[in-house]
Amino acid sequence: MLAVLTILLILAVGFVAFTNGANANFKGVASLYGSGTATLRQALYWGTATTLAGSMASIFLAEGLLKAFSGKGIVPDELVRSPGFLSAVAVGAACTSFLATRLGFPVSTTHALVGGITGAGLAGSGTNVEFSALGKTFLYPLFFSPVVAVIVGGMAYLTLRLCHLAPDHRTRTLDVLHYASAGAASFARGLNDTPKMVALLMVLPEMKESTGFYGGYLGVAVLIALGGLLDADKVAETLGKKVTAMNPGQGFAASLTTALLVTTASFHSLPVSTTHVSVGSLLGIGITTGQAKWRTVGEILLAWVSTVPVGALLGALAYVVISRI
Repeated sequence: MLAVLTILLILAVGFVAFTNGANANFKGVASLYGSGTATLRQALYWGTATTLAGSMASIFLAEGLLKAFSGKGIVPDELVRSPGFLSAVAVGAACTSFLATRLGFPVSTTHALVGGITGAGLAGSGTNVEFSALGKTFLYPLFFSPVVAVIVGGMAYLTLRLCHLAPDHRTRTLDVLHYASAGAASFARGLNDTPKMVALLMVLPEMKESTGFYGGYLGVAVLIALGGLLDADKVAETLGKKVTAMNPGQGFAASLTTALLVTTASFHSLPVSTTHVSVGSLLGIGITTGQAKWRTVGEILLAWVSTVPVGALLGALAYVVISRI
């Protein structure tokens, strides 16, 4: 029985890693595509490579996030130690991200995991879920990050424009800076997201050994990369073309904002959503230039609002099914 649950947990975490890559790998490089600085494929390859680098760096730089997403302190300890519970969390989050990707909506895997923890926790322990800890650790940073990104994105563009660092047209220097900032944003995304999924594997005894620990990280990192390479096109179109029109200078301002905010959050172990920061940065530019596409923004916001409830529902259903195995 334990062997079955172990295999199920590994498969579930692999599924959530793949769907995370499909929905999120393009977020750091959306401005490259949207501004015409790179083609969709060029931007995706660059984003995937730098995300993979960030994923591997998280082994050494993101221990705080690894602890935060174990569920400890939010649900009873007996659930935290249960492969069945953690499998249900992963299945709930993965199915949520998968549905959003099919519809072309960039949603937060972080939100989906929070929903999965909440739903599976309620199904497994009744009312013994620490909602105050859930809000303080996860929901507050997730709520405020897009607001901060909108403000910082708009201010960054105005500042760069004033300093003649955000021209309307491409230049060699701007292209280098734009690629560098987009790569940094993707690196930060890998740094911030990978530990959230590896945390679900930490209940396995094999993860206590260095071989299993590094193997778990490598497996999650590779699946995140593959998910982006194989299934990112719909989300790429939404992020790159449907949030706001942008020129190369505006795109650079958006990617620089995303890189700075997500990197800062990662080093402070704050589980922000790269989705929220990236879309917030693009929207900040769009508001400043008057080119924001509000219908698409409204659809994305609706998807964001529904992510936690859908993740919770699917996580609870997954727990009910898995607990009967």
